[in-house]
Amino acid sequence: MLRRGQRDDGPVDEDANRAVTIVYCTQCNWLLRAAWMGQELLSTFQTELTALTLVPGTGGVFRVTAGDVVVWDRAVDGGFPEITELKRRVRDQVAPDRPLGHADRAAARAADQAQGRAAGAEVAPPGT
Repeated sequence: MLRRGQRDDGPVDEDANRAVTIVYCTQCNWLLRAAWMGQELLSTFQTELTALTLVPGTGGVFRVTAGDVVVWDRAVDGGFPEITELKRRVRDQVAPDRPLGHADRAAARAADQAQGRAAGAEVAPPGT
């Protein structure tokens, strides 16, 4: 089984690398979630994606791949992605130079806040 970021050793086909597959659990009734995420990806990457395929599965699976790269796996990443995170990960595979606007700015703010918290932990508060 491929894990996030792992590639198959097959030949590289640029169009195949721009095809997204969402495998979802039918036992868990995740079709609507998978379809919504697929619609969001198709709306965002209208010219970059060559295909988007929904594949029914079982056993609690929810996996998104771009070509042969796993960009999200519920079992590995824990739960379901926020749509902005999923778009960033798909973008990194299919159109790395494409800006995502508000999604990129939100990620940058979150990273700055996390860095600020880490830096703040090293400095004693004033007056102590």
